[in-house]
Amino acid sequence: MGEDALRLEEVAPAAFAARVAAAVEAGGRFGGLDARPDGAGGHRVRALVIAGAAPLLVATAARQGSVPGLRAMLGAADWDQREAHDRCGVRFAGDEPHRPLVAHPADPVAWTTPVSGEDVHQVAVGPIHAGVIESGHFRFHVVGERILHVDVRLFYKHRGLERAAVGCRPDEGLALVRRACAACAVANQVAYAQACEAALGLTPEPALRRQRTLMLELERLYNHLNDIGQACAGIGLAAGAMEFADLKDRMQRVNRAVGGHRFLFGTVAVGAGVAPADRAARAAARAEVLAVRDQALRAWREILFNPGARQRMRGTGRLGADAVARMGLVGPAARASGPAHDARTVSPRLWYPGFSPALAPEATGDVAARIEMRAAEIPPATEIVADLLADDAAPAPARAATAPGGVGVGWVESPRGETTCVVDLRSGRIAGLRLRTGSFANWPGVAAAAVGEILPDFPLINKSFELCYACVDR
Repeated sequence: MGEDALRLEEVAPAAFAARVAAAVEAGGRFGGLDARPDGAGGHRVRALVIAGAAPLLVATAARQGSVPGLRAMLGAADWDQREAHDRCGVRFAGDEPHRPLVAHPADPVAWTTPVSGEDVHQVAVGPIHAGVIESGHFRFHVVGERILHVDVRLFYKHRGLERAAVGCRPDEGLALVRRACAACAVANQVAYAQACEAALGLTPEPALRRQRTLMLELERLYNHLNDIGQACAGIGLAAGAMEFADLKDRMQRVNRAVGGHRFLFGTVAVGAGVAPADRAARAAARAEVLAVRDQALRAWREILFNPGARQRMRGTGRLGADAVARMGLVGPAARASGPAHDARTVSPRLWYPGFSPALAPEATGDVAARIEMRAAEIPPATEIVADLLADDAAPAPARAATAPGGVGVGWVESPRGETTCVVDLRSGRIAGLRLRTGSFANWPGVAAAAVGEILPDFPLINKSFELCYACVDR
């Protein structure tokens, strides 16, 4: 049995919440919850906890359509439970009433949090926005311009990708997962491929692990450069926005040279790798990545010492470490508030020997710290990419290592945080798929960070997280 072998535990409904909470309290990371039909007219609910490099899947039957709720013990489960309730009708006792998340009732009273008091009013923004972005509705409860609470409504373009994958072969399901989000295409596909391979009893060889790691870090680099540029745009710093837009484009040209596609589509396969670029192309790409890093760090120093940038970013949208832990936030947004997990430290199916997460210079949990985390992650990501581009070995197919178990779990550190995937296989076909992205985990943090700030600062707070709308519209 491998070090990342899945443990499955079936528990009585009354013990479900306590067992999941105990696994998290023992050092595990909550990786998502879903509900699905059990084939007998009821539903089964499963919660994923990753303990070190080992995943634990705790399952129970929803008796009379209900299981004990997790929200009081694990705030990270709130959106998962609301989604399960909307899609399957499962109730989570103790956490009722369930405000709709995927369902979109017309009456705002049905889905917003009541906020009352003298001079309290609401400001509705979206779901259609001025920029070229996906649909999202933000309902602000304010006094004057001061934000008291924000209700976030997404899921406007739910595409049913997980349901469409049922009945597909693993290689066919890969195309659906890829379309969940272009900016997270590699992370989503690698998590899915890992889950399928674990369910099939396959283990990736070192060359395949290195190739996937290379693609993940290339994706991280162009996303981080984009995020810094978007933050500059959010404060009207045009020089920074244009500089980092150019650097992002240069990285995407590297992606095309190395992987054949600007968004690295087609660079992940289930149980196998893809043909590497030739040695000359990889050498040129390596030189360009190092040049982009040097220019990015110079440009970042200009931003760091810009008085206007400091004034707008520092102290804005602050989230403390306790709030981050309570909501189960992940990725750079979480690490900006203090010590937080980076999935690259426990990635047995990838290639991160001796990896240590970058630390924010000041873990103040504000807009400045969240952007500084991206800048801090550029040098180590570049080092990983440069090292892996020097390796042009063709990846071998994954090898059989364990008996097929039918259920597999994969997880990766995407640019926005840990993404998890659970795949059920039956007779070589997908019987169930659950993709929980870093954006899904972090959207509640955007709303929390806005509380107490002024309404004009919300776009900047939102950009400091720079989450995907499409990832939740899967």
